[in-house]
Amino acid sequence: MVPVKLLVLGAQNTGKTALCVRFITKRFIGEYDHKKEVTYRCSRVVDQEAVDLEILDIACKESSVASLESSIRWADGFLLLYSITQRLSFLEVPQLKKLIDQTKQSLVFPTVLIANKADLEIGREVTTEEGQRLAKELSCTFKELSVAEAVLAVEAAVFQLIRLVLDQQRPLPDRRSYMLTVRHALTRKLTRSKTMQW
Repeated sequence: MVPVKLLVLGAQNTGKTALCVRFITKRFIGEYDHKKEVTYRCSRVVDQEAVDLEILDIACKESSVASLESSIRWADGFLLLYSITQRLSFLEVPQLKKLIDQTKQSLVFPTVLIANKADLEIGREVTTEEGQRLAKELSCTFKELSVAEAVLAVEAAVFQLIRLVLDQQRPLPDRRSYMLTVRHALTRKLTRSKTMQW
């Protein structure tokens, strides 16, 4: 079993807890009143690989920067949520991503940006295009969905993040053999170009 630790971040009322519960139990519960962090644990099979999953849901507003950084260091991947009906939650995303990058000291870390509440089109304050643009700027994968209405979309988003984490955890090819392969390929290319008639 491969351990995978995910952290869910976002402003209040974006559906973080609802997303976690929806993924774990397939049920949707609309109202939550939790003021502290909760860790959800479950097992899933992703591409024939058994995964021991931990999902940490923290109340960003209640957390100090130090405890937030500690949670970020703990995590292998991130689900960044905003609500399409709350522009302020959308504007908080770049700050959260910056904190992840600074804490992890890496620009490429498995992150999925989720635009939630797609079923509330009438109250939309953030367009799909804005979300896609932000995801591109922040080097995130983007999903727009409704936790309330689409359990399969929630599963797809979390599974996509798990795949990104698993890809990153796989060992890189041996550095020396990789360099030799590149060298041979370049030598062959140079030899071919010298023998070509111009």
